[in-house]
Amino acid sequence: MRFQHRWWLHILLLLLTIASTTLAAGPWYSATIIGILGAHEMGHYLACRYYRVDATLPFFIPLLIPFAGLQTGTLGAVIRIREPFPTRKVLFDIGIAGPIAGFIVLVPLLYQFARWVTFGHIPETHFVSLHPMVIGAWFGMLATALNLLPFGQLDGGHITYSVLRRAATPISLVTVAAAVVMSYFSLSWVLMTTLMIAMLFLVGTRHPPVLNDHEPLDRGRYWLAVFALVMLVLCFTPAPIRITLP
Repeated sequence: MRFQHRWWLHILLLLLTIASTTLAAGPWYSATIIGILGAHEMGHYLACRYYRVDATLPFFIPLLIPFAGLQTGTLGAVIRIREPFPTRKVLFDIGIAGPIAGFIVLVPLLYQFARWVTFGHIPETHFVSLHPMVIGAWFGMLATALNLLPFGQLDGGHITYSVLRRAATPISLVTVAAAVVMSYFSLSWVLMTTLMIAMLFLVGTRHPPVLNDHEPLDRGRYWLAVFALVMLVLCFTPAPIRITLP
């Protein structure tokens, strides 16, 4: 049977993530981050249901230990797609549905813009105390930016393959190379770079083909791809977490 779910597991992981994020930074933070991550993954899931592509409900990932020096309470959320994509259009729509849904929730809380409007330039010697909801929005921005990187089977990789097909492979490699360079300037990129390199070894450099690779995309989807790039630019932070070694 298609679209069969282990409801107990999804509910358990959601409750554990609510608990871990609440312990990390309070209920406002928890509600914000669960809302952003949940909207993102449900965007993917509902698109899968629309196109009858078998997929699971979101798996939330609780985290009780600090991540990169921060107590985030979660490593995000994922869904598992259990069958090949039928066409490039379907791949594109499912790939972009998550970032758009999460971004809609995130827009009122765009951290960098809100901070600049409120305080203007802030010297390095000054510190801004943030409401837990803003911290949750910041984490949502980070998750959105990482998912939109044009690499492999990330959302950005799906979008890139849908639009550029074979050119997605060299773009993925360039993305990894850029992440390696970024890791030199900010240690916060080391984990993501390591994961991308591991994915290259585990699943290869090429994006899995869809069943019908020759169906063209319409102009509207090309404009949506441009919008995905805009979302990446708005959410991207070169050094998202400042890590100092002893």
